[in-house]
Amino acid sequence: MHDIFIGVNAVDYSGYPDCRPEFIKAFQNLANLATKAGVEGVHFTIHTPLIPLSKAEIIKQGVALGVDCQRTVSCYSADEQGRACGLCDACRLRKAGFTEAGIADTTRYVCYQVF
Repeated sequence: MHDIFIGVNAVDYSGYPDCRPEFIKAFQNLANLATKAGVEGVHFTIHTPLIPLSKAEIIKQGVALGVDCQRTVSCYSADEQGRACGLCDACRLRKAGFTEAGIADTTRYVCYQVF
């Protein structure tokens, strides 16, 4: 058995179709049908532990586990220094999650004025 973990969550469904449970299930089926390992009987399981959580819940859980959020990026357009764009939907959702969680956002943004 091979376990694959991915950090998609429900908040991203609307803008990111690959965050939907239906996509994850279909991709898992594909991995089991269309890879050498899958054909040879190795079963792939894709785990999505964050999928039912809100951004605020994810942030709170990360902080409780000691994650340094400044070292993480949600942005799909981060620059070469790893700074988030501050403008895309992923950045907006992240910032809103920090606000809702009541936790200071230490994310390194290139552009911060939209918030």
